[in-house]
Amino acid sequence: MEMKKRISLELSNRKPAEVVELVVDNCRSSDGEVEGLTEEFSELEILSMVDIGLTSLSKLPSLPKLRKLEVSDNTISGGLDTLAEKCPNLTYLNLSGNKIKELSAIEVLQNLKNLTSLDLYSCEVSALEEYRDGVFELLPQLTFLDGYDQEDNEVPDSEADNDDEDEAGPPGVDDDDDEDDDEDEGSEGEEEEVGLSYLMKDGIQDEEDDGDYVEEEEEDEEEEDEDGDEDGVRGEKRKRDADDEGDDGDEDDE
Repeated sequence: MEMKKRISLELSNRKPAEVVELVVDNCRSSDGEVEGLTEEFSELEILSMVDIGLTSLSKLPSLPKLRKLEVSDNTISGGLDTLAEKCPNLTYLNLSGNKIKELSAIEVLQNLKNLTSLDLYSCEVSALEEYRDGVFELLPQLTFLDGYDQEDNEVPDSEADNDDEDEAGPPGVDDDDDEDDDEDEGSEGEEEEVGLSYLMKDGIQDEEDDGDYVEEEEEDEEEEDEDGDEDGVRGEKRKRDADDEGDDGDEDDE
């Protein structure tokens, strides 16, 4: 698919000034130049033109808000001097897999004062001795080359990832920690409920046991009363018998 047609399809009824990100990878430039892209794309911040047969960026229009430019796997060998004029706010440039052979070809990138990240892997220049030191010396504004800084620390997450994290919640807030806290609170609540249930059960059991104890005491008292009544009856009977015997003795004496 030709580059002009691909850009038309990517617009999808939008005006060029409404487009912030444009990806036209794997289409085809008829003459090795940028085609179909105009200065009307004034709000464009991200542009990706990977493997479209570019040999030059000389026809790249003025894109004052462009921050990220992906042109890997093309055949660009030079002509990068127009970037500082047309894309002054560029912070990331990927030239990997192109025909950059000498450090002199990227020397013009010194004028990109905001450029912090540059990719040149799979270019012939990356095979040069002292390649990394040479690039960092030539472009002092750079922080990352081929994804690593001068101390071999890997580039952090992309700005897009950082934006997603900011939308997800304020810094320092971890969703997993919140979930763990909720689980802990739930566990504590369950323990409290179980504890209360257990105590209530014990209380009920104690009351039942007290009731049994009271009933046993009442039964014992009743038995004692019955025994006492029986003893009283027997005592009265013995007294009557003794009185009867006394009366018989008196009659015999007479």
